[in-house]
Amino acid sequence: MSQSRREKIEAMLAAEPQDQFLRYSLAIEYDNELRHDESLRLFSGLTKDSPPHVPSYFRGAQLLARLERIAEAREWLRSGIDEARRQGDLHAAGEMSELLANLGELGD
Repeated sequence: MSQSRREKIEAMLAAEPQDQFLRYSLAIEYDNELRHDESLRLFSGLTKDSPPHVPSYFRGAQLLARLERIAEAREWLRSGIDEARRQGDLHAAGEMSELLANLGELGD
């Protein structure tokens, strides 16, 4: 029986537990498997790295928005926009600003 994509990522992560790309990939796989708490825990950890992993703010906020946790999604986006600007990633800041504006149309 072949390993799932998640299992392959988990195996690689066991050897390199701090690898941001692998942790981010695993968070996405958990999201795909509807394992939302585990996914959010990984995204959250990535935002606390040094330097913080900017795409994790965006993906985490998207997940929170899908879960109708709008206020939390907005917090993640505001933090992510600030961090993206600090890191000079204006594209990511723009994407998150757009999502934040769209969430502004939704109530809490």
